[in-house]
Amino acid sequence: MPDPRWDTLSETLLRHSTRLKAGETLLIECIDLEDDTLARLLVRKASRMGATALIDLKRASIIREQLKEATEAQLRAWADAESYRMDRVQAYIALRGSQNISELADVPPDRMNLYNEHFMTPVHFQRRIKNTRWCVLRLPGPGMAQQAGMSTEAFEDFYFEACNVDYPRLGRALRPLADRMEAAREVHITGPETDLRFSIEGIPVVPCAGEMNIPDGEVFTAPVRDSIEGQIRFNAPTIYQGAAYDGIRLVFERGKIVEASCEAGDSERLNRIFRADEGASYVGEWSLGCNPKVQKPMRDILFDEKIAGSFHLTPGNAYDEADNGNRSKIHWDLVQIQTPEFGGGTVSFDGEPIRVDGKFVDEELSPLDPE
Repeated sequence: MPDPRWDTLSETLLRHSTRLKAGETLLIECIDLEDDTLARLLVRKASRMGATALIDLKRASIIREQLKEATEAQLRAWADAESYRMDRVQAYIALRGSQNISELADVPPDRMNLYNEHFMTPVHFQRRIKNTRWCVLRLPGPGMAQQAGMSTEAFEDFYFEACNVDYPRLGRALRPLADRMEAAREVHITGPETDLRFSIEGIPVVPCAGEMNIPDGEVFTAPVRDSIEGQIRFNAPTIYQGAAYDGIRLVFERGKIVEASCEAGDSERLNRIFRADEGASYVGEWSLGCNPKVQKPMRDILFDEKIAGSFHLTPGNAYDEADNGNRSKIHWDLVQIQTPEFGGGTVSFDGEPIRVDGKFVDEELSPLDPE
């Protein structure tokens, strides 16, 4: 009999995240799955709900071969085929394994740029994100446990605690924070090697409670595109396009990244990412992380961007729901954790501290702090 925690997660994905209905088509994209329990549950339950489930099984190692050899014409053909399918589904769930998070590390940056421009943008940014009810999650396994520095069993327990939170309750707790952000004009962030100011005035604010990511727990908006001034150091290790980076530092002038460096990783490759197109050097998202069950980074953005007491700033494409007009083929969430263990820091709205050293100042927001 499957672990009942898988059953809980499948119910969340179908009834809360994608809100699947009879007569609809659900695309389940599986990448590097070691355990197919959740995929089987989703197919079974979708069918019993009167929906059609399409399954796509992929391997990152094969995708690597496609990208290393791909021409623009080949990527366009691949995108055309997947776009045709994406246009015909109403819901999408991505189940991602984690056998090797660096599988794409040796794909040349110019090929990754072609992939982002001619595949990711038309298939995912322009179709999936805009036109389907979607949710993305990773599945636990030894690889993820190793990233987190935990035993496989202990990581599984953590995984289900973080993913199977009460999302309706979390959504209610996020609403007061969203209201504060909607009323704010200027954000000022201070911390180790960080002094950053920007405006969020007039940009929509979106609370997230299990609708698009699992685990979830964040409230996002976007800076006014040309308003960011100052410097920042991100203290959560990150990975992008298969390459690892630690201690990324950025300097902004009039919203644009004018200096970029990292303590560990390929600095030249890092700067090429921010030169991928004009929008890559501007920011398309800013968000406060609020999942009380996620408290430490593990180089997996679906978890790290939800860390309670953190925020992330995202060079690249803005979401339609909180649009500042920035367009790019990249979207890279970079995380700073402000709990005392990671150096502390303050987030202020219009000169008033809203969160200090990772904890909210106002009692109304305290349910979002770690338990």
